[in-house]
Amino acid sequence: MSDEIDIKATLQAYCDCMLESSAEKANTAFHSNAKVTGHIGSTLHEMTAEAFVALVASQQPSPKEKGETLLFEVLSIETAGKTAVARVRDSYQGTTYLDTLSLIKDEGRWSIYTKLFHVEGTSS
Repeated sequence: MSDEIDIKATLQAYCDCMLESSAEKANTAFHSNAKVTGHIGSTLHEMTAEAFVALVASQQPSPKEKGETLLFEVLSIETAGKTAVARVRDSYQGTTYLDTLSLIKDEGRWSIYTKLFHVEGTSS
């Protein structure tokens, strides 16, 4: 498979982990040393991959089980060797995010190494 196809599969695992509250899919999408960072209001939030996986898995029943759908748009993907940057827009738990995801190819597999998020809006 090409790198772009593999990267898109990683991004799909990221989307699916949130929709299904799946720790397994979150661990597939994220590198074990990944960081998740962004502001919610004026507060800076920082998480390890382990904490993000636990947060996603704790959402029970999952959005999918509740019949919800998630907005998930891949806006761009740029690659440079074994690194890539993807911009995605997604909605999760009533909030729309613009995520800048840096990915790394390690041992033949693409994974998200950093997730920087920006809150675009919330549902009322």
